[in-house]
Amino acid sequence: MKIRPISINRKKISWLLEQELDIKLEALNHHLDITRMLINDILEDEMLSFTGPRYSHLKPHDSKYSRWGFNPGSVKIGDRKIKVDVPRIYDKEEKRNISLENYSRMKELEAIDDRLLKAIILGLSTRDYNQVVGNLMDSFGLSHSSVSSEFIEKSSKKLEAFENRDLSIHSFVSIFIDGKYLAKEQIIIALGITDKGDKIPLGFIQSTTENSTSIKQFLSRLIERGLFYEEGLLFVIDGSKGILKAIRDTFGDYAVIQRCQWHKRENIISYLNDNIQDSYRRRMNAAYRSDKYEEAKQLLDEIHRDLKVENLSAARSLKEGLDETLTLHRLGLITEFGRSFSTTNCIESINSLIEKYLKKVKYWQNSSQRHRWVACALLEIEQRMRKVNNYKNLSKMKSALRKEMVKREKIVREVA
Repeated sequence: MKIRPISINRKKISWLLEQELDIKLEALNHHLDITRMLINDILEDEMLSFTGPRYSHLKPHDSKYSRWGFNPGSVKIGDRKIKVDVPRIYDKEEKRNISLENYSRMKELEAIDDRLLKAIILGLSTRDYNQVVGNLMDSFGLSHSSVSSEFIEKSSKKLEAFENRDLSIHSFVSIFIDGKYLAKEQIIIALGITDKGDKIPLGFIQSTTENSTSIKQFLSRLIERGLFYEEGLLFVIDGSKGILKAIRDTFGDYAVIQRCQWHKRENIISYLNDNIQDSYRRRMNAAYRSDKYEEAKQLLDEIHRDLKVENLSAARSLKEGLDETLTLHRLGLITEFGRSFSTTNCIESINSLIEKYLKKVKYWQNSSQRHRWVACALLEIEQRMRKVNNYKNLSKMKSALRKEMVKREKIVREVA
């Protein structure tokens, strides 16, 4: 004889104990049903404390409370949700329904996983967590060791899910790549921008330097996960030669490079004496603010000419990769998208937030810990990131990138 879940929706453990042996044995194959019975017992006991037994003339609380049917509810046990009928209790004096405390506690237990991850990532150490959720911890007996174990387990799952997210469901127009020292280790992060303007962290690697070999493997993994690039992608980078080489080796002519104008300007200024820095900074800002490629290029060429007299090293720095700082100008996109895509500010802000979260960790045990924290931090940050400026017009960027691909294909055919 099988126990059908629908037949025991409101049964309690006492009902099961009264059944024949074959039914008890069959119940072992339905552990969730047994759990439902236990939940029903807990809810029923609390309801009786308010209303007393059904049809009894001896009512607690001077008959202030009465049964009022059931509401549909659920309780999460492990990875499964169990549907339960939650008794309703009516307060006749206050003329309102009251909530069952035990059901609320069950729902709190259900929510603890996400709250645990969120609280720790937002800056709490596992030892601080007891103080922050004091009542909850008392209710469920969570210790420092159990919180630590729970966080390791949940953050490991988050890391695995993050590193295997399907990228084919998005249409990307741009990717920012930047490397920063976070907790004394180099973390290189890729941030994708969709054609809807959403910012989505694509992945990261831990590397001693921004070397092209490890970054190329990283980018290849993104392609394996479904990153589509054959209509062209705008890559925004700070000028790292390792990152640049890895992008070109991986994506070839499908990669359109925009070098960060802020990094270029500050690199040049760093060569100059203090008394002329402000002047050259203003001149470079004016050049990059121009909405015409030819005008911006002419102004930068004039700066280069003057720098050859002032400081040859600064002049060489300006010349290196100069055209790639003007990619948005050349594509006719600087007016609409210069604010978001002419610098690496988008990903710099993410790096700053990650650093804010990670500085709470006083002792790094291993690389796995670092990866788990970075992944959880990125997922937390992703939920709060705003769309890029002027995102409603990103179709213009997609169109410009397609035209650039056609132009490059034509050049390849002519050379061949």
